[in-house]
Amino acid sequence: MLLFPAEPFSARVPDEAYCAELDAAQALGLNTALLDFEALLDGDLTRALRWVPAGEGQAIFRGWMMAPDTYAALFDALQGRGWTLLNTPAQYRHTHWLPDSFHHIAPHSPDTRWIPAATPGALNWAEVDAALAALGPGPVVVKDYVKSRKHEWTEACFIPDAADLGHARTVIRTFAERQGSGWQGGLVLRRFEPFQALATHSRSGMPLTREYRLFVVDGQLAAQAEYWEEGEYPSQALPTGWLAEVIGRVDSRFFTVDVAQRKDGVWRVVELGDGQVAGRPERLSPEALMQALSAVGC
Repeated sequence: MLLFPAEPFSARVPDEAYCAELDAAQALGLNTALLDFEALLDGDLTRALRWVPAGEGQAIFRGWMMAPDTYAALFDALQGRGWTLLNTPAQYRHTHWLPDSFHHIAPHSPDTRWIPAATPGALNWAEVDAALAALGPGPVVVKDYVKSRKHEWTEACFIPDAADLGHARTVIRTFAERQGSGWQGGLVLRRFEPFQALATHSRSGMPLTREYRLFVVDGQLAAQAEYWEEGEYPSQALPTGWLAEVIGRVDSRFFTVDVAQRKDGVWRVVELGDGQVAGRPERLSPEALMQALSAVGC
């Protein structure tokens, strides 16, 4: 069964962002159901699952990101109706929170430091300063365990020089304040590496690079596409053989790998993500993604 979020605060209709995927799943003859995502976030599991029929088998969620404890609650509630989500709560967190799986991608990914903090207000600034010092002088990108504020590039994401502690702290504070209740896990600081340029985002002014998103299902590359809808990507095929070792170590049945090529030609892993809550790039058809998921076994 494919489980999709319903349109918030509306009748029993799918969220507009996932209508195309739901239609594609139904065209393939897959079972589908709607989840009241707002009720899930409120902790009302009975209301959240009121449109999910009892059954028996595998379930795959395709929808918005949620904290690991919310996913665990959804996992347990669905089991009560006979459905088992494709990824266990431990597997969900493994790829959703960067520190949990970074050791798998570290040889192929920018230098990274993190500071655990349950809330932005709990940040230990001495540890933040130490992490900046460990990264050394040079540019750094700011995020929490899950997301950055990349569309607020200069104010809340990019630090031109980690050695400039005053400016670095200003960017980090801005990020933390704006992240607010969306904050997850703690602060992450990553060395900025120069990737192949693509374009400049038409709204935020953020520099776009030639990034790709790959969907992995049961250890196999199942679908892939250019990450950004703007800009002209080169026509040559994306090399993926170098990823086999990384993919084989990740403890997840359905996850994403975001990759980009540095200006010196070296391919790098940007990050991993749980495939159930990873956005589908505009350049990847919903039919291709649903076809990949249709082959999932129990």
